[in-house]
This record gives sequence, structure tokens and C-alpha cells, in this order.
Amino acid sequence: MRRFLLLALVGIPLVIGIGYAFRGPVTLRLMQRMVAANLETDLLRELPDGLHLALCGAGSPLPDPRRSGPCSAVIAGERLFLVDVGSGASRVLARLRIPQGRIEAIFLTHFHSDHIDGLGELLLQRWVGGSNRAPVPVYGPDGVGEVVAGLQQTYAADVGYRVAHHGESVAPPWGAGALAKPFPEPPDGETRILLHEGDLRIVAFRVEHPPVEPSVGYRFDYKGRSLVLSGDTIKSANLQRNARGADLLVHEALAPELVGIITRGAETAGRENLAKITVDIVDYHTTPLEAAEVARDAAVGHLLYYHIVPPLPARALEALFLAGVDDVYTGPVTLGRDGTLVSLPVGSDAIEVDQLL
Repeated sequence: MRRFLLLALVGIPLVIGIGYAFRGPVTLRLMQRMVAANLETDLLRELPDGLHLALCGAGSPLPDPRRSGPCSAVIAGERLFLVDVGSGASRVLARLRIPQGRIEAIFLTHFHSDHIDGLGELLLQRWVGGSNRAPVPVYGPDGVGEVVAGLQQTYAADVGYRVAHHGESVAPPWGAGALAKPFPEPPDGETRILLHEGDLRIVAFRVEHPPVEPSVGYRFDYKGRSLVLSGDTIKSANLQRNARGADLLVHEALAPELVGIITRGAETAGRENLAKITVDIVDYHTTPLEAAEVARDAAVGHLLYYHIVPPLPARALEALFLAGVDDVYTGPVTLGRDGTLVSLPVGSDAIEVDQLL
């Protein structure tokens, strides 16, 4: 017994000492394996042929720990596109293992800051992440040229630094930044075809987000599967027409009752400016129930909420946000968070939902 006690007293510190001595090398080896494994993985290679949407930002300008600024990654077969690039989008894409170097084009719904304030970081990662030799096309209604030109000017010095540091093989100077692709806002009842190649068709249509004009939504069709993104809008008959029969409707939503709580809190705290903002935003967004009405009347297969206002840091608030939705729209509903993935496989009517983060 004494021998065992002596061994224990000597052995425990010895094991602890060995652990400390080897913790550094072991940790570094584990880190090396994790880095290699992460860099070798690619979500696009794991998905079946189909139309897929991953939320790289499900939130709004109001900070939400589960939801970054609005951003949607649309994957059609092996092609990758983004719709809007809010704050944090690039980092969420990295966590999702979506290779930013493979982004083929970006589509902007409008020019509110929360839909474009992640563009600078995203353009850098897309450029050097794939050593891209051509700037990424950025489609948007008239006005996108000024947005892109401003970014190009802002990041001109940074581009020069990175080319000088890494060389043209890693950072080809002619591949930096973006190329604006403006289009006139389509009138109600019409669409603007932006891309139609083989089985893939992307169109823009007008939505209503006054006083923000122009404002558009987008529809993607690929091999018999379809999805529609609303952009920011009040309840829109034109959006409903363009969402008719879509497999997936990705629709913004603001819950007035929950925003009203923020308004009253701001008034109590003497934050009259914040109170005024929270009153103003109610009149140019769609309520969860109105979005459900659009989904019902357009006969869509699945309703996914994004650009969620206000922040919903607790699950109990999420239930309040969705209160009454099931009474309006009887199809499946998902309340989006960063990392929500909806898959529409080709050759099937299936709609698969996963939460990747």
C-alpha cells in the first residue's frame, strides 16, 4: 500500500510534467492536422447536383449573435453565386467551407449599407483565395457602378501592397476587385434576364422598399428546381407573381410587436434617435405573417425567413417571431440562421434542410 502511495505521489506529478512538456508539440500537431483537413474540404464537392442555398448572413443591421449581415450563397450544380454581401459574410462562408475563390458572380438587391458592407473583405478573399485572374462581376440595378467604383478606389492601395508582397502568380493585379454589371430596374410584371446558360437561368424583378429605389429580388431556375430571394420589400404582388410555384422562397421579415419592445426600451432610456429609427423601419418591411401569405398564395414548396428583424438571441423569441405563421401557410417553414442550408436535388421533389453552424 505504501509502495502504491509512493508511486502515486511520484507518478502524478511526473505525468503532469510530461503532459506540460508535450502539450506544445501535441497541440501543434493537432493544429496541423485540423488546418490540412479544413483546407482539403469543400462544401460544393459534397453536395449532389441541384440548386442549393446557404445563408452566409441571416440578419440585419441590428446585431444578432446567430445572424450576420444579409448574404445568401446560391449553388447551381458546380457554380457559385452570392446575393448581397453583408457584414461578416466572408467569415461565415469560410466557416461553411465554401471556397470564396470560386464565386462566379455577385447579385445585389439594393444599396442599403447592410447589404453591401461586407463587399470589401469578400472581394479580397475571392481574389487571392483563388488567385483569380478576372474581377468578379457584380450585378445590380442602376447605381451599382458607383458602389463598385468606390470600392475599387478604396482598396486600390491595398491591392498594390498585396501584389508587391505576394507576387502576380498569387495575386494577379488584373483579377482584383469587381466589375459592375448594371441593369435597369424591371417594371412590375416584367423580369430582367441576367444569365441564361444551359440549364441555369437567373432573373431580376422589382420589389417595393420605399424610399429605397431601385430594389429588386432574384429568381434562380436550374434543371427543374427553383428558388426566389425577396431582397428587402413590403408585401409585394410582383414578388408573389415571380415566386409562383418555386420550390423555395427566401423572404425577409420584421416582427412589429418585437420591434415595438425595442422602441419602448429606447424611449425609456432616453434614446429618442433609436426609438425613431425603430418606428420608421416597420413601414418598409414584410411581417412574418405577410411573408407566409405570399408563400401560400404563390404555392411555394418551402418558406425560409432571412433578414430577420429584430435580433432573436433566445429561442423563446424565435417562437414569438413565428407565432401564427402555421395558421397562414401550411407548408414547411424555416427560421434562418447563419449556416442554414436548403438543398433542392435534381430529379427529385425533395427539399432538404440542414443547419451547418
